[in-house]
Amino acid sequence: MSVFGKLFGGGSKGGKGPTPQEAIQKLRETEAMLTKKQEFLEQKIDAELQTAKKNGTKNKRAALQALKRKKRYEKQLAQIDGTLSTIEFQREALENANTNTEVLKNMGYAAKAMKNAHQNMDIDKVDDLMQDITEQQELAQEISDAISRPVGFGEEFDEDELLAELEELEQEELDNTLLEIGGAENVPLPSVPSTTLPSKPAKKKEEEDESEMEELKAWAM
Repeated sequence: MSVFGKLFGGGSKGGKGPTPQEAIQKLRETEAMLTKKQEFLEQKIDAELQTAKKNGTKNKRAALQALKRKKRYEKQLAQIDGTLSTIEFQREALENANTNTEVLKNMGYAAKAMKNAHQNMDIDKVDDLMQDITEQQELAQEISDAISRPVGFGEEFDEDELLAELEELEQEELDNTLLEIGGAENVPLPSVPSTTLPSKPAKKKEEEDESEMEELKAWAM
């Protein structure tokens, strides 16, 4: 049985394969385990490096053994990095496939629901129904127009006659106004007062005389 078969519980005869959700969960658990393994190896590499530095001048053999172990740990770490990349790619592919599966499933449900909704519908019946609706709307508009049209209870008046009558009334009003103005011309005017106007004040008369005398003197010189 392969490693992935063991991880996903497959390989058994007649056994039901894992669902995408189960496989994705297993891959995530494997990623978490390998990540912890990475951290452990990185710590071991640092420790071996410190040992090699510590024994570099004192115990050359111990330093070389530490470097060998460090190389093995680094090789394992590189393998884990590659494995994690493969698992991550496979998990993303499964997640995308699972998403597409769910999308297609929901689209299938929607298609079935639409088919059921249209199952009892006939395009000819729909056209007839829409035509009936249009006719009823037109009838309703005609009724509204008829109701809103003003009614005179059977009495109709000629608009020209009404305008002629209005002009006669206006002419009559104008004639009355002119008669009132003509009658106002015969009203007697007020009499002119008989009292004489007062003469100029004496002081002003003296001033005028003095002005004339000054003017005569100027001619005499």
